Amino acid sequence: MGERKKQWLLFIGLGTSTFGDFIYLVAINVFILRLTDSAAAVAGLWIMSPLAAILTQFWSGTFIDRFNKRRLLIATDLFRAVLTAAIPLVESVWLIYGILFLLAVAKAFFNPASITYITKLVPAEDRKKFNAYRSLVTSGAFLIGPAISGMLLLISTPEVAILLNAVSFACSALVFFFLPDLDGPKAEKRKIHFRVFAEDWGKVLRFSRNHPYIVTIYFLAQFFMIIALGMDAQEVVFARKVVGLSESEYGLLISVTGIGYVAGSMVLSRTAQKISVRTMIAVGHLLVAAGYIIYAFSYSFLAISAGFLLLGFFNAFSGTGVLTFFQNHFPQDMMGRISSIYGLFQSLLQILFILLIGFTGDLFPLRSSIVLASFVCLSIGLLLAWMVYHPEKRAFFAEAEARDHSAGASR
Repeated sequence: MGERKKQWLLFIGLGTSTFGDFIYLVAINVFILRLTDSAAAVAGLWIMSPLAAILTQFWSGTFIDRFNKRRLLIATDLFRAVLTAAIPLVESVWLIYGILFLLAVAKAFFNPASITYITKLVPAEDRKKFNAYRSLVTSGAFLIGPAISGMLLLISTPEVAILLNAVSFACSALVFFFLPDLDGPKAEKRKIHFRVFAEDWGKVLRFSRNHPYIVTIYFLAQFFMIIALGMDAQEVVFARKVVGLSESEYGLLISVTGIGYVAGSMVLSRTAQKISVRTMIAVGHLLVAAGYIIYAFSYSFLAISAGFLLLGFFNAFSGTGVLTFFQNHFPQDMMGRISSIYGLFQSLLQILFILLIGFTGDLFPLRSSIVLASFVCLSIGLLLAWMVYHPEKRAFFAEAEARDHSAGASR
């Protein structure tokens, strides 16, 4: 099988489960609401993912880096297919929460493993384009997935949409079955015990100390995203109560964001090879921050739509730039550990900032909290732009000589 065919097969496998996820997202909320008739029960769904991340990420990377990535992707997809298919058969909301928790645990393994597998399969010179196309699929799924789910709910039941997601996981596993094994059988023969976890944390900390520039770029980008997610958590309150949008206008606003994301991903997928990673990172974050500032100072539907369109469009650029930077500069044999351990701190900070912005919104006018957060994002964007365009750091972005760090760290 040619290299291009392998990349497209991987792209199809990841895209299939992504579309299924967004179809399922609407359906599971409707399913729980019909089962319990409780808004609190629906809210409980959103706790499972960060809770599973916090309880899983501090140790999952050790397994991910030492196990066969292709087999791990197949196993987690099949596990998710079985669990998702079981949801419509369950009548206890607590048992459903347990299933959702296990699904989130499986996702905590799947995501870092998929990033490592992508990095190994896709050559450095093709990563920008691959990541751009993946961003296009994610944005398309964000826009089209809920619409498909809504249509299914009109003509059938939430159970059908949930089962469709189970089928998407099974199809994704089947696609991964036909992809090459990049680790070999030795990857599954390494013994893991408690001391190994401590050693892995030490290795990640040593890597972080030895590569401060790389780690700072990555953490600044993640911190930017955490603050943005904190603002997003108050989006409906800000749009409805502060700006005064109606329910229909708010629904249209979400669609505008999705359209911006899809448009940005389409442009990027066509131009990725012509745009440098540092331009994606710098311009992407600055213009996403500009979108949030427009949003923070908006007093009308048109103004807030302009902000959302701008931040949606350039989210594709910032996300693709950071992911490509991560793949080019972090060692392949430590990606699972690095992304999982860093992800643990990101999950904790995400919960903290969601609560912080919500709490300050009760003490002070919500607009003040959103304005302050948007300017923090702008400050981070400016710092990132200065760091990636610093003349002395040009070698980190010499894409023609993108370095493969797979031999840079030992287990």
